[in-house]
Amino acid sequence: MAEIKSKECWPIVYRKEYNVTFFGLEHLHPFDSKKWAHIYKILKNTLGLNQSNIYVPDEITEDELLTIHSDKYLKSLKWSYVAARISEIPAIVLFPNFLVQRQYLRPIRFQVGGTRLAGKIARKEGVAINLGGGFHHCSKDRGGGFCPYADISLVVNEALQENDCKLVMIIDLDAHQGNGYERDFIGNSKVFIIDVFNKNIYPKDTYAETAISKAVKLDYFMQDYEYLTSVESALIESFVKVKPDFIIYNAGTDILKGDKLGLLSITPEGVIQRDEMVFKLAQKNNIPLVMLTSGGYQKSTANIIAASLQNLVQQGLIKPSQVQE
Repeated sequence: MAEIKSKECWPIVYRKEYNVTFFGLEHLHPFDSKKWAHIYKILKNTLGLNQSNIYVPDEITEDELLTIHSDKYLKSLKWSYVAARISEIPAIVLFPNFLVQRQYLRPIRFQVGGTRLAGKIARKEGVAINLGGGFHHCSKDRGGGFCPYADISLVVNEALQENDCKLVMIIDLDAHQGNGYERDFIGNSKVFIIDVFNKNIYPKDTYAETAISKAVKLDYFMQDYEYLTSVESALIESFVKVKPDFIIYNAGTDILKGDKLGLLSITPEGVIQRDEMVFKLAQKNNIPLVMLTSGGYQKSTANIIAASLQNLVQQGLIKPSQVQE
């Protein structure tokens, strides 16, 4: 009988195909389209990550996307003007769709595959981080805000299909309202949504807000103390009401001071404290958690995400485990 070999593996999901390049047009969008590569490079140097000790996802397939998206919506992405609207890069409309697919949509499909894989790892191992993902403005039949695929809705549905998962909690701490998955789960009592967002910015989707179980609406340029106090209160109040079986943490870093789209004033230390707070809450209550990096539109964002993940490692909240090869 062959010997079963095991190896040490970090619960981190990434592959180089996450990164978006579009002949320089990506620089017309404030988003750092290589943010994910920058995070990985830092963690490679500090934690010793490599392709053999992390999880490498496959591209999400069309059949898998059809479990959440309508066929009509997926077909609409074959029109460059639709992708141009969603990506918020109008010049993309000038390109043939095969280039739009290859340079923009395919990298996002790899990230969606990463979110799906990270969700599975988290439910098995207790915690997982996708270095990409978190496309919270996309619903089953509508994309927007750089989000062409509904990876959060996909992972929620997969979790709820498991017999021991009765309630999924989404903790969305990106600066923007997560209107995409909210539209998908309006009236669904199996999904508890905490959304802490700047009320003055995109998308201002009042219909989607009806799905939010605990909303915290922030004002422009809120700073650390008030922000962290608001997040902590929302989490404590929510956990008094419910005990979820699985947490999806949308950890956007567009809350940082200087982010021209988030328009809040949180320091790097505030982001690190926020992430630690969420992970400790999940660990204390023994609830599996998957983290997605979501929005963050400054060149410094990758450094801060990496620093936060390093802190979570130092706190013992992320650690490698033995997996069979």
